[in-house]
Amino acid sequence: MTRRDDEGAERPGEVSGPPLPDRPLCFALYAAQRAVTAAYRPLLAEPGLTCPQYLVLPVPWERGETTVKEPAGAPRLGCGTVSPLLKRMEGAGLVRRERSPRDDRSVLVAATGRAEELRERASCVPGALRTATGLGAADAARLRVDLWHLARRAEGAAARAR
Repeated sequence: MTRRDDEGAERPGEVSGPPLPDRPLCFALYAAQRAVTAAYRPLLAEPGLTCPQYLVLPVPWERGETTVKEPAGAPRLGCGTVSPLLKRMEGAGLVRRERSPRDDRSVLVAATGRAEELRERASCVPGALRTATGLGAADAARLRVDLWHLARRAEGAAARAR
């Protein structure tokens, strides 16, 4: 048997299963996340960034020096995930980390000059992804709003379930 895509078109050579609309939402979200990450990889190769770095760098690029909590919060990563990533990014010369002079428990993060150079080179990545996927700017904006709305609702549901 063949699998059918969202529009019902056959996808030869793939194992058959229930039509995508009958599967749990998590299937489509997981597949989309993996596919988008795979599409980003070659686009980020030119500026020399990894996908996790590209998730974190926009915060210090836009806000300057900030606490570790802010780059972790934007993509909903935990500090335990972001701290080792920032340490590796510091080793690669992309960020500077230092203890806050006002609070020893707080670590400040700032983009380095090298990271600022990469910012310019990475500025074409969002448009290149839209072109590669055939997703128009308006559709991408609407999808982004819908996904953030879903994230907030799911976070609320998870909090209520605790």
